[in-house]
Amino acid sequence: MSASYLRFVWLFLILHAANSHGSRLFAQTELAEQLQQIDRLAESVRADWHVPGLSVAIVKDGELLFSKGYGVRELGSAAPVDADTLFVIASNSKAFVTASISILVSEGKLKWDDRAADYLPELRLNDPLATNEITIRDLVSHRSGLGTFSGDLLWYGTNYSRAEILHRVRHLKPVSSFRNQYGYQNLMFIAAGQIVERVSGQSCSDFVQQRILEPIGMKRTTTSIRDFDENVASPHNESGGSLRVLPHDDMDNCWGACGLNSSANDLSRWLRLQLARGEFAGHRILDREQVWQMWQPSIAMTVSEESMKFNPSRYFSAYGLGWGISSYQGRRVIGHGGGLDGMISQTAMMPEENLGVVVLTNSESPVSTILRDSIFDILLDTPDKQDWNAAYQQRYAQRQAEAQQQRAKWEAEKISNAPHSLPIEKYCGTYRCPLYGDVTIELENGGLVLKMVPAPDFVADLVHRHYNCFELRWRPTVTYNYPIGSVNFTIDGRGESSKLAIDQPNDDFWFYELDLRRVTEKP
Repeated sequence: MSASYLRFVWLFLILHAANSHGSRLFAQTELAEQLQQIDRLAESVRADWHVPGLSVAIVKDGELLFSKGYGVRELGSAAPVDADTLFVIASNSKAFVTASISILVSEGKLKWDDRAADYLPELRLNDPLATNEITIRDLVSHRSGLGTFSGDLLWYGTNYSRAEILHRVRHLKPVSSFRNQYGYQNLMFIAAGQIVERVSGQSCSDFVQQRILEPIGMKRTTTSIRDFDENVASPHNESGGSLRVLPHDDMDNCWGACGLNSSANDLSRWLRLQLARGEFAGHRILDREQVWQMWQPSIAMTVSEESMKFNPSRYFSAYGLGWGISSYQGRRVIGHGGGLDGMISQTAMMPEENLGVVVLTNSESPVSTILRDSIFDILLDTPDKQDWNAAYQQRYAQRQAEAQQQRAKWEAEKISNAPHSLPIEKYCGTYRCPLYGDVTIELENGGLVLKMVPAPDFVADLVHRHYNCFELRWRPTVTYNYPIGSVNFTIDGRGESSKLAIDQPNDDFWFYELDLRRVTEKP
């Protein structure tokens, strides 16, 4: 081998090493700039939407790439949000329930396609076929035949136990045939959590704590608001045009559909576990194939034409087992959202990019979605980046205008000088629904007051509108920011109030499912 050849090889190796080092430096510099851009964006979006506080975490290639808190835990307080601040994560809890079931499947204690009735014989649906055939897989993939959010008034703010809630499911009417249509169902996830309890011999919350949270070091995460420390974000929403601080609601009766409270740092560990297909720090927590199965579509979700126009790159949507599945910028996205009064959050992964994002917020806005998609765009360096903040602001303005039009229409439809048919006290009484229970109408200081007996905080003053229609004015104990609604009484042939209907428009709780008829006997 000639000396000149050796010199050539040596020069090539030197130049190659230098180029590789330069590429790494360039990549690190580019990444630093991307993270700085994300940092600036998070704060600016928070300010634009008047969100008191939020936190963000990003994981990539098995490592925590970025985590930071912004703003304050509570309006009027100086206590800052950091990456360890706890937020209510609501429906992001559902994937922890399906992960728990997957552990029991791996241990041979049940199967995804076992009938739910074999573990919960007391669970009865309105459709006898569904009662007999519904499986654990059906429970956690929203294909029971019940409608989206159907029956949620059974747990929201009520004193009903999980057992009582599931007992009342039989009164819910399906909106489609069994396994035919997607319908997001919190009650079926409560049932799934109860199955974990029946099979494991411990509560679902304890199972999640011992088999998932502790093994992967999610030390901040709690399974109840009773375990909070000081570093907790308070929920906020608008009422009367101004932001207000809300109390934390005890959601224990809804455990399975929600229940966990976590931080950006802790949820980064959860996404690292998922992206590593069930392995964390060299320890196998979940079966690899079970993780893959949870990510597979179980039922298709409709993508509306309006949604496609708003986000053309999200061209399909489906639901797996505790996870939503969609596309974004040509990549598969596995994720979930969570929302309760005053708290909205997102967890999302791009498995093929080995990338995960957590966004937690303590108010009701699209900020978690704006940041999720914006972070994906920045890190993927997509050529057709969209200004998601501007897009959602435009959509919000349109919806505000629509709400004002609805209010104007409501006012215009009021009939002047149309007195109620009965003396005011004749509307008082108990009105009962087999699904929900009792609603009472009482006389206080000369006016009518509505009280939803299973939910003691749900109290509204009724202001006469026309004839037998009264406007609903919820008292401050009701934390949901309901738009204007009404109560309509039906007068029977004997001239007595026999029924009442609550017409309360909103996006989450279906008052129209309540068939409230006057009763005279005690419950």
